[in-house]
Amino acid sequence: MTTQRCGWCSDDPLYIAYHDQEWGKAQYDEAHLFEMLCLEGQQAGLSWITVLKKREHYRSHFFQYPISQIAALTDDQLENKLTDSGLIRHLGKLKAIRDNAIAWQALKDEVADVSAWLWSFVDQKVINNDVANYREAPAQTELSQKLSKTLKKRGFKFVGPTTCYAFMQAVGMVNDHENHCSFK
Repeated sequence: MTTQRCGWCSDDPLYIAYHDQEWGKAQYDEAHLFEMLCLEGQQAGLSWITVLKKREHYRSHFFQYPISQIAALTDDQLENKLTDSGLIRHLGKLKAIRDNAIAWQALKDEVADVSAWLWSFVDQKVINNDVANYREAPAQTELSQKLSKTLKKRGFKFVGPTTCYAFMQAVGMVNDHENHCSFK
């Protein structure tokens, strides 16, 4: 039996591994959820494969550290990161990672379990969509609009409704694997 994948997944080994092992699988770990929310924001205006290829640099600069350390980064430290071509060299996007860490900490002080809070937007269960072709999947939904609006009010950056929907797909809150996909 041949493995079938979603139409958006190219033959790039990095993309295949991401599709097969991560995308659309329910994730609850707060550090991973934070990383994915920030990485989806880094994608704005770019292709996801660009972000995937830079992911290890993001991890070495940001996501290997506790969220509290990311929140403490100074503007000077962030500006110094602009010299690394392994990152997307956009100061606003890099500052957004720090700002999101600050917002995440404030949210955690209020709700204790940020993972459960995020999953409350889908009533704590995966939404399985009927997707014949990835081009039929929405770019945003009422739920992603609600999540976006709520996150923005809490100080998060680069979390528009399209970014939030991509995040929801990436962490498995929404399963948009195509119907023919072996990973549905």
